[in-house]
Amino acid sequence: MTMGFDSEMDGCGQFIKYSMFVSNFIIFVGGLTVFGLGIWTVMDKSFINELLGTNLYMGAVYILIVTGAIVSLIAFFGCIGAIKEIKCMLLTYALFLFIVLVVMLVGGILGYVFREKVRHTMEVEMYSTIKQYNEKRSIRRAWDDTQDNLQCCGVTSYTDWRGNIPDSCCREANGKKLNCKSFPTALNIYSNGCLNITEKYVKEHASIIGASAVTVSGLMVLGLIFSLVMFKLIE
Repeated sequence: MTMGFDSEMDGCGQFIKYSMFVSNFIIFVGGLTVFGLGIWTVMDKSFINELLGTNLYMGAVYILIVTGAIVSLIAFFGCIGAIKEIKCMLLTYALFLFIVLVVMLVGGILGYVFREKVRHTMEVEMYSTIKQYNEKRSIRRAWDDTQDNLQCCGVTSYTDWRGNIPDSCCREANGKKLNCKSFPTALNIYSNGCLNITEKYVKEHASIIGASAVTVSGLMVLGLIFSLVMFKLIE
């Protein structure tokens, strides 16, 4: 049922009403941003997941993808609830917003937690999987994609391959891979190890996604406050 503000609270009520509408529009955009960042991370660099040594990073990304989409949907209905002044919609909105707020904060915190542990877990996993390069297709693909895309070789250097250097370690010239297996030099092989490069990349992405989640969560707190205040003001 649509109800209106009483005359004494009209000015304050109208301010809360439009403040809630604006905050929900910002939350809607923020939710789409988190959703987009999550999809981009999965599509762009999910190949390194095999080398991370934990599912914490990708788990946090998937949590934020789902909650980002849900947040956008909830914020859309929040805008409608604010304009139409529907009490039951405002209450439902506040309840769902609180639940999603908690989940999104968990996803953001997981991203930051992993950011601090990334080097140790990756180093252990990289040294472990490099021995299984010729045994498991998923590990071989993860190493090849990582070395090709990030232009690195081995964990700390090409010597980690103990003479069995894969083609993905070789530099390219004119669109073709150079022969670096027999005589690896700085001219024909990637000289940087993958650990430092991957650590830097993952930390940067975890920071961006985590910061986005925390920022949107802060906006959601404002939306929650506005919805509860507006619920009280409506007759």
